[in-house]
Amino acid sequence: MSASFFCDSFSKIDWSGYEQGLRKSVKDEIDGLSKEYLLGVEETEYKKHLTQKYTLELLAVLKDSERIREPRIEKREFRDFGRTLHRDTYVFSIEYNFTGSPALFQVRPSSWTMTSHPIHVTLATQGVKFEVAIARQDVEEFRRAKEEAFSNSFVNVGNINNNAQAWNQGLPSVVNSLFDWRKKHLAAENDFFAAINVATNPQTAGIFTVPVITRQIIPRPEMSPKRQFTREPAMADEMYEDVLKVLYQAGQGMERKPSLYRGKDEEALRDQFLLFLETRYKATTGGGETFNKAGKTDILLKYEDGTNLFVAECKFWTGEKDFHAAIHQLFDRYLTWRDSKAALLLFVTNKGFTSVVQKVRSEAEKHPYFVRSLVVREETSLAFEFHLPDDRQRIVRFGILLFSFP
Repeated sequence: MSASFFCDSFSKIDWSGYEQGLRKSVKDEIDGLSKEYLLGVEETEYKKHLTQKYTLELLAVLKDSERIREPRIEKREFRDFGRTLHRDTYVFSIEYNFTGSPALFQVRPSSWTMTSHPIHVTLATQGVKFEVAIARQDVEEFRRAKEEAFSNSFVNVGNINNNAQAWNQGLPSVVNSLFDWRKKHLAAENDFFAAINVATNPQTAGIFTVPVITRQIIPRPEMSPKRQFTREPAMADEMYEDVLKVLYQAGQGMERKPSLYRGKDEEALRDQFLLFLETRYKATTGGGETFNKAGKTDILLKYEDGTNLFVAECKFWTGEKDFHAAIHQLFDRYLTWRDSKAALLLFVTNKGFTSVVQKVRSEAEKHPYFVRSLVVREETSLAFEFHLPDDRQRIVRFGILLFSFP
């Protein structure tokens, strides 16, 4: 899809045609897989990937984000008692932010309110706008024209969301049937070739094994040079940075998809972050609500021998007092003397996200365990060194990641 598009809202293609196109895209992607890949890939993982890729995010136009641009003035014709006159007309561009799959703005739902309005959708900014024109400097006339245009533009949002929900609910079945059919076909083909002694690719010989998709090479835990007489592994700084990067990118993705965070508590949000970590690192295991020291921490990565590598806690931002309490909870209850890498994930639901980020940075430096600030990785991924409560010489790398989940 191009970076932006114009269309009459919910009018370009009917839902049945759009749904057929989605099915064809899923089928074409599966049919485009090589035999070696399809017969060797971990089936559940690949099916989950396809389902996530083709899931439609429901549309929501955020009316509170309304922005009215200064109008341009055009000469437009109008009729007055049979005469054609020209009058200066104010043409306003009115823009809103939206969430959801942008392509849905072009689709006529199966249950359709028969009205529409020209709109312009910009993908990069997740913005949608329309124009209204009035001939007089009349506030009430402008408001009526704006509300009418808004209704005509977006009255079908609920209808298209109903279609999208139905597609999402049936998508796992679509993926399963298309994948299973092609896998069965290729497996039968291999059996046929074997029966007539056709040489097949040895990589597909074990077609019923379940190898794991090759993951990005991640640095393994390494021995700390400061622990000359112990075999306890410590997380490499490179791996620690990668863990924080994975968490940050996962949170950024969730920010763009409100359905992933709306109505969810800390545990449900934690599980989504944990999913990315558990499947990423070899020779490590991840767990949620795992006992460590004097309580259950939200995220705990362990080495294969059970040694702790990384400890993190997830909290909603509720103010400075609770922020300090969350750090105390993490350091006082969960970190042991052998933990050197930790993080706090903050979910910010209130407005004024920028001010919260600034407040977190300043409040972190006021904490009694604070040692120093490090170079900021990203705008909302802050880096610090803190010391353990009972040992000022024992330094912990401490990251604070903030995500806007309004």
